[in-house]
Amino acid sequence: MNKLNVKIGNIELKNPLICGSGEQFIELIGIEKALKHGAGAVVIKSTNESTAAKVQLHKTDYTVIDSNFKQLPWDQTPPRDASLFNRSGLHPKPFNEWLELAIRADLMAKKYNSYAIASLIPADLDKLIEHAKIIEASGIRVLEVNVGAPHGDEAVKGAIMLEREASHIKEITQKIRDAVNVPLWIKLTGQSSEIPAMVKAAKDAGADAVTLMGRFMGFIPDIETGEPILGTHAAYGGPWALPLTAHQLVKSRKLIGSDFQMIATNGARDGYDMIRFMMAGASAVQMTSAIFTDGYAVIDKTLRQLEKYLEQKNMNTTDLIGLAADRVKTYAEQDSKVDPVSYTHLRAHET
Repeated sequence: MNKLNVKIGNIELKNPLICGSGEQFIELIGIEKALKHGAGAVVIKSTNESTAAKVQLHKTDYTVIDSNFKQLPWDQTPPRDASLFNRSGLHPKPFNEWLELAIRADLMAKKYNSYAIASLIPADLDKLIEHAKIIEASGIRVLEVNVGAPHGDEAVKGAIMLEREASHIKEITQKIRDAVNVPLWIKLTGQSSEIPAMVKAAKDAGADAVTLMGRFMGFIPDIETGEPILGTHAAYGGPWALPLTAHQLVKSRKLIGSDFQMIATNGARDGYDMIRFMMAGASAVQMTSAIFTDGYAVIDKTLRQLEKYLEQKNMNTTDLIGLAADRVKTYAEQDSKVDPVSYTHLRAHET
């Protein structure tokens, strides 16, 4: 067995690095580049039936923001603490053309011992089911349904469905599972107070895995001009989000147990971040922003770092899954470490 192999439901990935859905995977050439660089899977740019969601892609805008909330130039490799701030839309092609591309992509992925994942973002549930059936009949091997797209509230009404409630996740997942047998991943929002419950709902309704969690919506004023950066609210994600996603992975693992696979996203910049996510309970990790800002070479770098770490520790990737999550304690269980009389050392130095 390859040290990097992981299982997601009934499928096996050659490594746990999944390229998340993004603009770089609108065309076959971008998908092929990611496969050539070694990705375990690539999620094709999402689609649905909504014309408004496709038109929104023409209003897409992106900027890289540093830790002082200043915009950075695109022609420079951003610092590690930079974040991506953007608005986006769905795949610009009609569904039948998108499907043709997705079929070709997954056939090509087979040659690399990898997968090209079909991605749907629901607008209308009946249409979602119809598209899922067509995808399964086409022979595409895995379907991800993203019910947590961060732009849902800002998009034209009816263009994108954004779900935040466990009961809705269960209903949607159950209807998809009743309609198709294709391996099904449900991608969840980070904009909810009941993420572990949503994970359980998807699991109980028959999902093979969940991806968590989608980026947050943000608003950033430009203090020089007084204008909103990008002119709108936009999705915001970066390395700062890793602990937030990891927290939800741990909480979800505690609720659902260790026999259900979760895929982490939002915060991974390199191989060490992948390790952190896996130790928090993820079986694989989607990278999107890092590939967008740093290029496809980040895939090679990430996999080299992961391999080197595993060699040094004499471990396989599966040994990482939940390693830290299963050792976490509550505050009540934590041993006292600080003598109450020494709390003054925590204060800022006085002058």
